[in-house]
Amino acid sequence: MRLQSGNDFIFINRIGWAIFHLRKASAMENSEDKKGIYRITQLGLDILEKNPEVIDYKYLNLFADKPEDSNTGDPTEQPPEEIISEQLEVLKAKLKDELRRRILDKSPQFFEKLVLELIVKMGYGGSFEEASKVLGKSGDEGVDGVIKEDVLGLDNIYLQAKRYNPGQSIGRKEIQSFVGALHGKGARKGIFITTASFTKEALQYAENIKDIKIVLIDGDKLLEYMIKYNLGVRVDSVIEIKKIDSDYFEEE
Repeated sequence: MRLQSGNDFIFINRIGWAIFHLRKASAMENSEDKKGIYRITQLGLDILEKNPEVIDYKYLNLFADKPEDSNTGDPTEQPPEEIISEQLEVLKAKLKDELRRRILDKSPQFFEKLVLELIVKMGYGGSFEEASKVLGKSGDEGVDGVIKEDVLGLDNIYLQAKRYNPGQSIGRKEIQSFVGALHGKGARKGIFITTASFTKEALQYAENIKDIKIVLIDGDKLLEYMIKYNLGVRVDSVIEIKKIDSDYFEEE
């Protein structure tokens, strides 16, 4: 089972637990025709006919073959997968805080190098050695670096990297200056990356530009990408959650 996060995980997980308890109470059963398809039983229809105010774990347990034993735990508690998912989010938030602190402790030059390494890890520029040759060679014209869009160098992407404190924000004026620099180079694509955030006006301006494609990456998205592409982080431990292999139990 691959762990997910957010509302999708919780929704899917709760559906799974609902099916589990409905089947345990014999109110639902597997379809004989298709895997992963369930159908309501006569008992399930009888329960719906009674129209109970609430159909929950405790109610369904009345119809189970035997009551839950004392080792099962409080049925009102969260399913264990949800607890794991929530704790993973806590660990991720702590990791982001530590990443942000370490980035801000470093020099602006380190941040420019970090940005370049991230873009290469995301599949642009061929290799870091090739891309780093052009970093910083564009002068101080509102561009911090330029990187190949692909290994063949069919197009270039210009970079702007701003290492600001989280409480600061990048406004429309800074994005306009970057766009002006791109126009001056005849460029069509640019990435503006910051440790801070963008104002609503900056985001709207970047979205409405017609002749140049600008991608804005704020501090939170930057940290998400660093974690996703393992830049500045490493895998510390792996948890495997086993589930039944339904295919194994299928008979010819």
